[in-house]
Amino acid sequence: MSEVNEPAAWRGEFAGLLDEDVGKVNGYSYSYSAADGGTPAAVVEESGDWRFQVAEFAKGAAEMSVEFGKGVRDVVKQSVLREDSVIVRKFKGPCLKIMGKLRFLNEYLPEDRDPVHAWTVIACVWVVALAALIVNITETTTPLVKKMKVHPTSASLILLPDGRRLAYQVQGVPADQARYSMIVPHSFLSSRLAGIPGLKGSLLQEFGIRLVTYDLPGFGESDPHPDRDLESSALDMLHLSYSVNITDKFWVVGYSEGSKHAWAALRYIPDRLAGAIMVAPMVNPYEPKLTKEERRRIWGTWTVKKKLMYFLARKCPKLLTYFYRRTFLSGNHGVIDTWHYLSLGKWDRALVKDRIFEDFWQRDVEESVRQGNAKPFVEEAALQVSNWGFSIADLKVQNKHNGNGILALLKSVYSPSEKRLSGFLGPIHIWQGAEDTVVPPAMSEFVRRVLPDVMLHKLPYEGHFTYFYFCDECHRQMFRIVYGDPQGPLVPKEDQPPIEDDDEGENNQVIFSDTAADNDNISTLA
Repeated sequence: MSEVNEPAAWRGEFAGLLDEDVGKVNGYSYSYSAADGGTPAAVVEESGDWRFQVAEFAKGAAEMSVEFGKGVRDVVKQSVLREDSVIVRKFKGPCLKIMGKLRFLNEYLPEDRDPVHAWTVIACVWVVALAALIVNITETTTPLVKKMKVHPTSASLILLPDGRRLAYQVQGVPADQARYSMIVPHSFLSSRLAGIPGLKGSLLQEFGIRLVTYDLPGFGESDPHPDRDLESSALDMLHLSYSVNITDKFWVVGYSEGSKHAWAALRYIPDRLAGAIMVAPMVNPYEPKLTKEERRRIWGTWTVKKKLMYFLARKCPKLLTYFYRRTFLSGNHGVIDTWHYLSLGKWDRALVKDRIFEDFWQRDVEESVRQGNAKPFVEEAALQVSNWGFSIADLKVQNKHNGNGILALLKSVYSPSEKRLSGFLGPIHIWQGAEDTVVPPAMSEFVRRVLPDVMLHKLPYEGHFTYFYFCDECHRQMFRIVYGDPQGPLVPKEDQPPIEDDDEGENNQVIFSDTAADNDNISTLA
C-alpha cells in the first residue's frame, strides 16, 4: 500500500511547495483538487485578457512568416541562383557589365558603408517615394455633393377641360408672324425648359418659327393626370395648340423617350399636324412587330441595369419608386449616365462632361422634379414599355375601305373615287446617330421598315446627345432640310378700313358672331 500511495504523496508534497501566488505564471494557475482523492492537479485556466491571446497569435504568425521567407530564400538560392541555372547564364554577364559601369557611384557613399546594403536601402526608398507620388497624383477625393435648388415658378399656364393646369413656354416669333409652329414634348427626366437644347432665338427668327414646349402631367409645374395614357397625351397637345393660338397645322418634335408622345400625336390627332421631326426616336422595345434580329440588336446595346429597369417598368412598376428615390429624387445632383443606367459612347461622354451641358442638364432636372412626386416618373416609364394602344405600323399610308367583306372590296375596286387613305399623310423626318447607345440605330431602321415613306437621315459619327444638344450647325441643317431656305417671319396684316356698302350691318353681324364663337371655344379650352 505504501508503494501505491507513494505517487500521491509525492504530488501532495509538490503542490505544497507551490505558493498560491507563485503558481500564477504567464496567465496559468496551478491548483490542488481534493475531489480527486487528495490528488493535486495542474489545471490550465484561460486568461481573461483576450489581448494576451492576440499577442501570442501574432508572435506565432510572425515566426512562421520568417521561417517561410527563409525557406523561399534557400529554394531560390539552390534552384534559381545556381551557376548552371538558365537565369544566371543569361543575365549574369549583362548585370556584371552594368554594375561595372555604375561602380563609380560608390565613391559618393560613406566609406564605412557596404555598397550592396546602401544601394538596396536607396532603391527601397525610391520605390516608396514613387508610390507616394502616384497616389497623390491619382484623384482619390470624392466630389462634393451638389444639392438641388427649388426655383421660382416661371411657366405660363392653361386650364384644360378636365380642370388640370398645363405649364408651357413659348420661344421664337409671335403667333401672327409664325411661318411654322412647333410643339415639343420633353423626354424622361426633363421639362419644358429643354425644348431643343441650345437653340438660338436668332435661328428661330430667321426661319420664322414659333416653338412651344410644355411640361408633361406631373412634371415641372403641370398638374398630374390620374389616368394618363398616350391618347390623353395627344389630346393635351391638341388643347395646347388651340390655347396658344396655333390656327394652322403644326410640327411635332420628338426626341429620345419623348418620341412616344409624338407618335401618339401622329396616331390620334393627324389632322392637326403638318409633319414630325424625330431625333433618336424611341419605340416600344416590346413591340410585337420587331423581328428577332432587331430585338437582339436593340437589347444587346443596353446595360444590365437598363434592362432591369425596363423589366420592372413592365412587370412591377411600383418597385421603380425605390430606385428613383435613391437617384434623381434624393435631392442631390448626380451623373446622367448613372441615373439613366446608360453606357455612353465616346462622343457623348465628351459632351456630358462639358460645363455648359452639365449646367443646362442640372437646371432641367431641377425643374423636372420640382413636385418631388415619383408617380409621374413611374407612369412615364411604364408608358414606354406597355401597350400603346396602337402600333407604329398603323401610321403607314394605305387605302382605307368603307366596310368589310367581299362586297365592300369589290365596291372599292370599281369605285376608286370612294377610296380613302389611312395613316399619317405628312412627312416624317428621323435623324439617328450611328454611335447612339441610348436609342440603338436598330429602332430607327425598324421604323423605316414598317413606314417606308419615312425620311431617315443617318449620322455616321454622332451619338445620342451630340447632334441635338448645343449644335448650331445641326439645328440649321435640320430646319433647312424640313423647311427649305429661311424666309423670315410673316409680315403681319394691316387692319383694312371698313367697306361701306348696303350689306355692312349684315356682314358685321356675321363676323361678330364667328368671332364670339371662337372666343367661346378658346375660353372653354383655357
